Amino acid sequence: MNADPRRLARVLGHEFARPELLEQALTHRSVGPNNNERLEFLGDALIGLLIAEALGHRFPEAAEGTLSRLRASLVKRESLAKLARGIELGDYMRLGAGELRTGGHARDSILADALEAVLGAVYLDGGFAVANTVVAKLFAERLEQTSIDRSGKDPKTRLQEFLQARKRPLPGYTVITIEGDQHAQSFTVVCALGDADLTTRGTGTSRRRAEQAAAEAMLEILEHE
Repeated sequence: MNADPRRLARVLGHEFARPELLEQALTHRSVGPNNNERLEFLGDALIGLLIAEALGHRFPEAAEGTLSRLRASLVKRESLAKLARGIELGDYMRLGAGELRTGGHARDSILADALEAVLGAVYLDGGFAVANTVVAKLFAERLEQTSIDRSGKDPKTRLQEFLQARKRPLPGYTVITIEGDQHAQSFTVVCALGDADLTTRGTGTSRRRAEQAAAEAMLEILEHE
């Protein structure tokens, strides 16, 4: 926990002229008033714009509705949290004692918000072109895997169709944990295949979102086999 932010800057590929911006981006509101919420607000808008532009270039003939669905899939909380885990963002977070006790550094909502804040900090420190380069680097693999054919279907539907096409039994979903207060619950679901010793997990703020995340993880494994 609280790894050197300069290492994160190197992972991002941007050396901060104002390192205090990165420090603020990594500070959760549970620490105090000088937190990352305003940077998160900026980063959210920035990511939406840059991903929309990238999708427009990648799919020049796609309809607006298709592009909107693709963008929503790429910038949703679970997707951002996954990217955040890929750069071990939780290791750099500054959290209040309560969040530390409850594992806030691993929670989707905190990780996704922090990633948005970090990218907002990159923009303020380096400008639009630098932010575009960093976002393009972070999202490169996900953008490469994005397909118009998949844009209108959720992961559970795609997993079902994938298995049916191969005459395999449908998966089962089991809720294994429900954590947090009633207004901020986190569900963990296991997706299991009946004909293979293979399971995946997904977390989300609802059972449905957790099931979708688990199905997405299962699809990634099956499609790369």
